[in-house]
Amino acid sequence: MTTDFKQAALQYHAEPRPGKICTALSKPAETEWDLSLAYSPGVAEPVREIAEDPDKAYLYTGKGNLVAVITNGSAILGLGNLGPLASKPVMEGKALLFKRFANIDAVDIEVNAESTQAFIETVRRIADIFGGINLEDIKSPECFEIERALIEQCDIPVFHDDQHGTAIVTAAGLLNALEIQGKALESVKIVCLGAGAAAVACMRLLITLGAKKRNLYMLDRQGVIYPGRPGLNSFKEEFSNDCGARTLDNAISGADVFIGLSGSNLLSAAQLQLMAAKPVIFACSNPDPEISPVLAKSVRSDLIIATGRSDYPNQVNNVLGFPFIFRAALDVRARRINEAMKIAAVHAIRGLAKQEVPKEVLRAHGLTALSFGPDYIMPKITDQRLLSLVPAAVASAAIESGVARLPYPPHYP
Repeated sequence: MTTDFKQAALQYHAEPRPGKICTALSKPAETEWDLSLAYSPGVAEPVREIAEDPDKAYLYTGKGNLVAVITNGSAILGLGNLGPLASKPVMEGKALLFKRFANIDAVDIEVNAESTQAFIETVRRIADIFGGINLEDIKSPECFEIERALIEQCDIPVFHDDQHGTAIVTAAGLLNALEIQGKALESVKIVCLGAGAAAVACMRLLITLGAKKRNLYMLDRQGVIYPGRPGLNSFKEEFSNDCGARTLDNAISGADVFIGLSGSNLLSAAQLQLMAAKPVIFACSNPDPEISPVLAKSVRSDLIIATGRSDYPNQVNNVLGFPFIFRAALDVRARRINEAMKIAAVHAIRGLAKQEVPKEVLRAHGLTALSFGPDYIMPKITDQRLLSLVPAAVASAAIESGVARLPYPPHYP
């Protein structure tokens, strides 16, 4: 990061007023009459209605369009466990994205909890005032237990974006890349470098979509995860492979797919050479990927590569998913975000990449042409069609799978 960029980032957050989100009024408050309706005595009327029927909170308050972005600050971006207060700029940023891309009101909540159970209890006690909860930047493996417990204990959708947002967008891009390369998810050999929350969620979703567990090799800092290896938690054990491979060199030989959710420059040019013909590389470590796209393309002309960066083609960007998934969940008042809704999001996102790219999207990215192919396997986040296509698919899946309170999908223009 250059000194100029650092200063620009700090200035952006500080001026003209500190932070990135604020409260706006949705009703007039100019006259004495306005104020009597907004507060005393008029506010008593919706209070009485909600006390008699809690569902009327959706009618008389902002609950139905309100998401809480909640963290304990234990895994902030790639910066680690810096605590709740330091995570506030990230959580405000997530709230900004909810509003910018799906017109969802979001508030950030940073919980200073002394234990996993204390965090769960704190969130459970405040959950009912929101329409949904987006968990963020919580370290593994605690994040799995936190999300599981809150899904069970809350009657609104709880979604850990670091897990499922990453998995949904990765799956959408990977299915398209494999289609272009003439390969099927059911038969490819997949190597996943990284065994944290995002990696576990990605592999679980790919298996749900058809990948075979026997063809999947997950690695952490100690190498390939295999049965009986000392020090494994239950989440890593879920992906143990008794193939005999122990190192990345062993596992990568003949692999069709590499998914990196680990650290920078961990896949070498020599290892890339060991992969099968027409490989697919998802090097998602930020800001520096597991292998540079420039280096990768100089080594293999037959590959498709995606990264987490916006300055290369095929950006794996969670913003393609979570705002629109929550938009649908809120619109049908879903009790949870289930597998059917995630899979619907995958297919809606991947399908959009196959449609003709609007001129305004090309202009936004300084391009003259863009079409489905090796350098365009996922839509651009500036594509306004995401706000109609993804929520429509996810809302329908929620209704069909029985988690929606409202029996009809909203109209998405």
